[in-house]
Amino acid sequence: MQARPSVGDLLRLWRQRRRVSQLDLATEAEISAKHLCFLETGRSQPSRDMLLHLTEHLQIPLRERNVLLNAAGYAPVFPERQLGDPSLAVIRKAIDALLAGHHPYPAFAVDRHWTLVASNDALTPFLCGIEPELLQPPANVLRLTLHPQGLGPRLANFSEWRSHVLDKLHHQIEISRDPILIGLRQELRNYPAPKKTPVAPALPLDPGCHPFVVPFQLLTENGILSFFSTTTVFGTPVDITLSELSIESFYPADSATKDALRNLPPR
Repeated sequence: MQARPSVGDLLRLWRQRRRVSQLDLATEAEISAKHLCFLETGRSQPSRDMLLHLTEHLQIPLRERNVLLNAAGYAPVFPERQLGDPSLAVIRKAIDALLAGHHPYPAFAVDRHWTLVASNDALTPFLCGIEPELLQPPANVLRLTLHPQGLGPRLANFSEWRSHVLDKLHHQIEISRDPILIGLRQELRNYPAPKKTPVAPALPLDPGCHPFVVPFQLLTENGILSFFSTTTVFGTPVDITLSELSIESFYPADSATKDALRNLPPR
């Protein structure tokens, strides 16, 4: 059986992932480089507070901080509750309020693997004809947008959006080294590009956002709808679920998209 990595091995691994030298981390954490070296080599055992102190400076995800605590013989500090847990009711209400308040523009909440957690259903009218399996829980929004039987063939700027999605995943993987995200990235890379279909040219984006964002451009019966997106996260989470949750909000990138969404019949 393969031996589990020691807490020193894990500290060194995360420090190297962050591309930080022992001296730089020791200086930032206000400890001696010698003491940090002893912690990484196992010559010294970190206290619980020291371990939390170092993981904070290395910006290690809360889930992985629990792993380091366990490796050092300490109990996990950060709980992981389901979003439906009664103790998170006030958080769920806040999420629902954010999503509802963004209507008629699309917005949804996702977990660390881009699994759909909640949505305001503003995109639902444009999902007709999608492979039903892609919409069944747990639905993955990145898979849905690029899959050949999903929204992939309906993206007016498929190559541009695909590059944006893969870059975003690469950044997440650099931070977390999550094997599920690594597998998802490879899956998305393997999707074939859709066949070119003659379409009317997209309306130009509003000049204020065109130079700065990658638009999400969707072919619909109402023409090409263009969006740009923002990501909202909880600022000071101490629960693993909340630390891994993000809200993706889409805004119209041109006046035609704004008008098309506002003129949709009420559901």
